[in-house]
Amino acid sequence: MNWYLAKIVFRIICGDGDHTAQFDEQLRLVSGHSKEEAFRKALELGQAGEERFMNQKQQIVQWQFINVAELYQLGEMLEGAELFSRIEEREPASVYIETIHKKAENIFFTQTHQLLHLA
Repeated sequence: MNWYLAKIVFRIICGDGDHTAQFDEQLRLVSGHSKEEAFRKALELGQAGEERFMNQKQQIVQWQFINVAELYQLGEMLEGAELFSRIEEREPASVYIETIHKKAENIFFTQTHQLLHLA
């Protein structure tokens, strides 16, 4: 059995869809004896993830499964092994860097909070 990293893409549509297109890219682990089996499992996860619900503004929100955009077979699980890489081009660079620092800070403080079992 092999492990694969699958990128599953959904489109998020609120109301009549008159808004900037939104897409959710999810990285999911799937197993399979072959790439084809792993791809089928990723497709099933995407199809199972489709949903419709009402938001707070009483608009229908739809999560439409688009497809499996990428599928990578993972090698041996080693400390520090690269699982995913994507090059981002952003201007200004300082805004992107600040966003990354804020995300890291949030991860750190969320984990610390959970470890200390604080309310």
